[in-house]
Amino acid sequence: MENTLNEIWSLMEFLNPGLLGNRKSFEKFTRSLEQGYAPLRRLIRPFILRRMKTDPALVPDLPDKTEIPAYCQLTPEQAALYHHQIDTLHAMLDEPDPAKRLMLVLPVLARLKQICNHPAQFQGTDDYLPERSGKFLRLQDLCSSIAARQEKVILFTQFRSVIPHLHDLLSGIFGRPGLTLHGGTPIPERQNIVSSFQKESGPPFCILSLKAAGTGLTLTQASHVIHVDRWWNPAVESQATDRAYRIGQHRNVLVHHLICRGTIEDRIDAMLTEKRRMADDLFSGGPEQWLMNMSPEELKKLLCQS
Repeated sequence: MENTLNEIWSLMEFLNPGLLGNRKSFEKFTRSLEQGYAPLRRLIRPFILRRMKTDPALVPDLPDKTEIPAYCQLTPEQAALYHHQIDTLHAMLDEPDPAKRLMLVLPVLARLKQICNHPAQFQGTDDYLPERSGKFLRLQDLCSSIAARQEKVILFTQFRSVIPHLHDLLSGIFGRPGLTLHGGTPIPERQNIVSSFQKESGPPFCILSLKAAGTGLTLTQASHVIHVDRWWNPAVESQATDRAYRIGQHRNVLVHHLICRGTIEDRIDAMLTEKRRMADDLFSGGPEQWLMNMSPEELKKLLCQS
């Protein structure tokens, strides 16, 4: 499950038709779950086995992972551009047709994200002075600390256009070039990039496109992961983080989420936190814990079902 509880209904309807009723009744049922997801968890638990690499019984020597919000403030230039786009967005919200409204709103949301990264990204120029962006200044401080400890870092962004400018910024901080990987990187070259980064003496940082490099790569030389901008789906971000936090990692991993205060990034962060909480609430605890918490009546009902 990555986004909504309706995904659970779709899976269960395929595996065990009728278990959760029809979609309309299921949606009505889930809206009533104000005190938590325990009633739904009891229904689906017999059909779900969740295994996570953070379970010491499965991977006993995997180090710790710590997720840290790295907050930053918009510069006055960013704030002016941002509020102008918000005014534009408000005018679009009067569109009565939901489909048309969505098509109008989505480009504005993308522009808001670009402004949070750097005004030059929104304007389509090459004037990426760090002083123009609160996020670039925060990234500068963060990577300076990482460089001082001679540690490695991987960075993820959803915007390919900003990758060269991030590379220029970090090359100055680390004192040498790093690596980049995006959708335009040839497949044979990708393995060379991974092999180079995985050498202890290899480049100190690698900047990757979230969607093009979020899966299938092993970059365990990095002990830091930085999400430069936020994606809507927590599973996508988690998969990207797992390029460093996976079997073979021997260092504790710090995951930094750059978040501009008072912007859409704050809202996305809250939404992602709620989605993760929903998944943890639904799937927390192994079958032993689930059985232990069941009442005698619930056990009888489970065991006596034909």
